[in-house]
Amino acid sequence: MTVIDISPSVMQFLLAFIVVGPLLGAVAALLPAPPGLKGRNPDQAVLRHGVTVTGVVLIAAIVLAVGFDHDHPATMQATTDISWIPALDVRIHLGIDGISLPLLVLTALLTFLCALYSYFKPPAGPSPKAFVALVLVLESGTLATFAVLDLLLFFLAFEMVLIPMYFLINRWGGDQRQAAAWKFILYTLLGSVVMLLGLLLVGLKGGTFDMVALAADNGRGLTTSVQVIAVLAIGLGLAVKTPMWPLHSWLPDAHTAAPTVGSVLLAGVLLKMGTYGFVRILLPAAPDGMRTFAPYLAAFAVVGIVYGSLACLALARTGAKGDLKRLIAYSSVGHMGFVLLGIATMTPTGVNGALFANIAHGLITGLLFFLVGAVKDRYGTADLDTLAGATGAALYGRAPRLGALLAFAAVASLGLPGLAGFWGEMLTLFGAYSPAEGLSRPAFRTFMAIGAFGTLLTAAYMLIVVRRVCMGEHALPARTTPATTPAPSAASAPDTPQAPATPGPPQTPDTTPAPATTPAPAAPPTPGTLQAPTTPGASQAPPAPQLADVQPYEAAAWTPLVALTVLAGLWPAVLLGLTDPAVQKLLSGGNS
Repeated sequence: MTVIDISPSVMQFLLAFIVVGPLLGAVAALLPAPPGLKGRNPDQAVLRHGVTVTGVVLIAAIVLAVGFDHDHPATMQATTDISWIPALDVRIHLGIDGISLPLLVLTALLTFLCALYSYFKPPAGPSPKAFVALVLVLESGTLATFAVLDLLLFFLAFEMVLIPMYFLINRWGGDQRQAAAWKFILYTLLGSVVMLLGLLLVGLKGGTFDMVALAADNGRGLTTSVQVIAVLAIGLGLAVKTPMWPLHSWLPDAHTAAPTVGSVLLAGVLLKMGTYGFVRILLPAAPDGMRTFAPYLAAFAVVGIVYGSLACLALARTGAKGDLKRLIAYSSVGHMGFVLLGIATMTPTGVNGALFANIAHGLITGLLFFLVGAVKDRYGTADLDTLAGATGAALYGRAPRLGALLAFAAVASLGLPGLAGFWGEMLTLFGAYSPAEGLSRPAFRTFMAIGAFGTLLTAAYMLIVVRRVCMGEHALPARTTPATTPAPSAASAPDTPQAPATPGPPQTPDTTPAPATTPAPAAPPTPGTLQAPTTPGASQAPPAPQLADVQPYEAAAWTPLVALTVLAGLWPAVLLGLTDPAVQKLLSGGNS
C-alpha cells in the first residue's frame, strides 16, 4: 500500500536528491549570495539558506516516505545501481527499506529543526557561513550512511561526518572544546581504521561489496573464522560510534563542549550510525561471527546500562557540581546499551526493539539537549547545583512551560508507558528473555534482569533531575539566614554588611553603600531575565526573578519532537510495521 503512487524513477531521483542535495547546499552556502537574496544582514541570509535547504530535503524525505510501498517494507525501494570503480566492483548503490526509511526521515527532521533553531539563535562563534556549510555536509554524510548499499560507500559516508562534527565542537563549542573535539575524532578515526580492514575482508572473501548480495548469502560464502575476525574488526569501529562501554569516554566530553545544535545532531543522528551498521551489515552477512560475540556484546551492553545510570546518579546528587548536559550524555550510554542488547539477542523481537529504541532515543534525547541548551542560555550555566540551589521555585515557578517540557522529556526518557521510550526497552528485554537459537538462555535472562534494574536506575536519576531543576532546593534559602542571631537588632545591622538582605541602615540613606547592595543581583547576566526588586526589610532571600518562557521559535523547533514522542508511544505499529518484515528478511538470509 502506498499513500501516493509515485513512479520508480521519481523515487530514485528523490533518494539521490536527499543524499546529494545537502552537499550542493553546503557549496552554495560558501559562495557569495545573489543580490536579491542578500537581505539586510548577510549572516541571517546564510542561516536562512540553511533553513531552506534542510526544509527542502525534509519535504523530499516525507514525499519519499509517502510514496514508499508499505506493503513490502522488506524490499529495497527507490534503488539506484551504477558502476563506479569497476576494478574493485564498487558501485553507487542506493536504496531504502523499512529499516533505513525511519532513520532517513529522523535525520532530515532533526537537521531541519536545528537549522530553524539556529536561524533565531545563532551559536556564538565564527562566521555563520562555515557553520551552515558544516551542518549541511554533516546531514549529507548521515543520510548517505542510511541510504548506500555498498560496503566501501558506507565507509566513506560513515567517515564523512567526522570532520564537520569536529569543527562544530572545536569552533562553536564551550569550555574545553578543543580537547573534546580531538578526543572525539581520535577515538572515531582509530575505530574506523579497524572497521575498514573488516569491511575489506568481508568484501574480498565474499566476492562482492554489495550489502544486499551479502545479506542474501547470509554468511554462506564466508568461513566461520573469517566471520569472527570480521565481526571483531567491524564491530569495534561501530561500537566506538555507538558508543559502547568502555569505548564511550569521548561522548560526555563531546556533548558537554558541543553547541546545542551539535549535541542534538550527535545524540539524535550520529550515534544511530553505529547500531545501524550492526543491523545492516553484521547480522545478515556474518551470522556465525555475531553468534560467537553476541554474549560479550550483551554483557558490555548491560554494563553500559548500569554504568551510565550510576554516573548520572552521581552527577545528579546535591553538591556534585554535575553538568546537566554531561548527565544527558551519560544517559545516552545507558540508552544505547538497550539498543546493543536488543541486537545481541539476534531475534526479531530484540532487533525490532533496538530499532525502535534508536528512533525513540533520537526524538527524546534530541528534545532534551534542545531544552538543556535553552536552560543554559537563560541561567548562563548548566551546573545542577546552581540551577537547583539559588533559584527558589526553579523552572516551575520561573518558566513554567519550559519546566513542563523538561519534565515531559525526562519521563519519556525513563520509559514511561504511552511514550516512545517505553516500547524499545520493553521489546529489547523480551528479546533477551528468549534469545536466538545457540545462545545461552540463562546468560541472556541474567542480562535481562540487569537491564530491567537499569530502568529503575534511569527512573531514579531522571526524577531527581526533575525535582531539583524544575522544583528547586527549597531548603537552601533557610541556610542563608544566619543561625547565630535569631532576631537581628537594628544595632547589629551595620556591623554585619555581609548579610544578603539588610534591614535598611538608619545612617546614610543616600551614600554609596546603598547602590552597592542593590546590584547584588549580579546573577542576571542571562538573556531574557526580568529582575525582581529586592525588599529592603525582608530577612529571607529575595524572590527569584522571572525567566523568559518558551519562545515561538523554540516551540516551533520542539513541538514536532513532542508530538512524535507521543505518537510513537501510543501507536508503535506505525514504526514496527516498517521494521519487522525487513528484520525478518535480514535474519532469515533474504527469505521473507
